[in-house]
Amino acid sequence: MTPASRRSRTHRVPWWLPTSVVLLAVLAVVWPAVRARRARVTPTCRVTNGTVSYGLTPAQAQNATTIATVGKAMGLADHAVTIALATSLQEARLLNLPYGDRDSLGLFQQRPSQGWGTRTEVTTPHVAAELFYRHLAQVPGWEALPVTVAAQRVQHSAAPTAYAQWEAEARVLAVALTGESGAGLTCHFDAPSHPVTATTTDPALRTALADEVGLPGPGDALDRARGWTVASWLVGHADRFGIGQVSFDGHRWTAATGAWRADPLADARVRY
Repeated sequence: MTPASRRSRTHRVPWWLPTSVVLLAVLAVVWPAVRARRARVTPTCRVTNGTVSYGLTPAQAQNATTIATVGKAMGLADHAVTIALATSLQEARLLNLPYGDRDSLGLFQQRPSQGWGTRTEVTTPHVAAELFYRHLAQVPGWEALPVTVAAQRVQHSAAPTAYAQWEAEARVLAVALTGESGAGLTCHFDAPSHPVTATTTDPALRTALADEVGLPGPGDALDRARGWTVASWLVGHADRFGIGQVSFDGHRWTAATGAWRADPLADARVRY
């Protein structure tokens, strides 16, 4: 072998090296994105009272907090909220359904043809909740009636005792969402990249707060029950509006942890 041929073989580039370099470069770009996608949190919510706990989808949590907040804004007792929640659990699983039996629609499967309101009204959660409570308030002695009896007198269902099966879950929800017990509702989802705060609130959130929460609301000094109702509404609607944290009464919830944790700076004002 000549010196020239030896030099040629010494400097020859292996056939697989260019391909390997390209693959490594692609992996360097793609793998972090793949890992990030795998690490994404599946949005979930949970309501807890003592040792009893129920899982909810974000949509269910959003609707449940709307039902509770509207009832309290109308000045109704917590029992009314339990009745409303049990009714929606039976009729629509706390979902704002755009369909139903005949012309039944929305959270309570209210029928426009039976005088409940227009299609738009009964499929607008806070309006549907107000309509339910107004009908409930017309039931004589509803405050002392069992949940399933009161619900049936409003709904006139073909299954009059069906609401009873949801009473336990409705009570746990009502305890948390009316502020009887604090920090009862949690939701866990990826922290928003640009979280909404009280100083950057978008118009849709401002409108929702006005329609459903009313006054006093976030930023005002609140009693404990009212404060937890407002705080729970914010947590229940956090995924929808991009809220990353809520604080109140010595606690702070964050989307990233999905939990309420102690915060000595959290006072009687609900902040987000």
